[in-house]
Amino acid sequence: MTVDLSELESQSLAEIPHPSLPEGSSIYGSTKVFPDYKAENGEAYFTLVHGIAHESSVSFVAVLQATRALRKGFEAAIYFYGPGSLNCLATRGFPTTGNSAFPGEHNINNQLKTFLAEGGKVYCCRFGLSLHGAREEDLIEGVIPTHPLDVQDAIIHYARKGAIINSTYQL
Repeated sequence: MTVDLSELESQSLAEIPHPSLPEGSSIYGSTKVFPDYKAENGEAYFTLVHGIAHESSVSFVAVLQATRALRKGFEAAIYFYGPGSLNCLATRGFPTTGNSAFPGEHNINNQLKTFLAEGGKVYCCRFGLSLHGAREEDLIEGVIPTHPLDVQDAIIHYARKGAIINSTYQL
């Protein structure tokens, strides 16, 4: 299909060639600055997520970081609370559960399933679910439902283990 462009539209389009670099061109260096640490015996990594699924990359990146920590040998756990609890729903999809209405709709679901399958623990606050009318029975299989008072005690538990604690928060 041919589109009629004005002289100024054509001029603007031709000012800078697009794409300026062919696909696959490197525009960033690859030097890793810090050592690639691995867990020492008994080390733990604990992530708290208070971010809504698909509203930013915060929740998804937190799951990816926890998965990486797990693969480095850390005992790894993720605790979803508040609106973050919605990340744990297996009922995501449209027009039916499991169908992606847009590319990436199930990224968090799939990554949580991977994290669980590789030995990570996922906790989900029941109160966070209730705030949004979500049901406990709709949790991804393997996600451990928790009492609202468990949020603070989970932090204490992992802090006493000497865990690295990553807390993400987004609204």
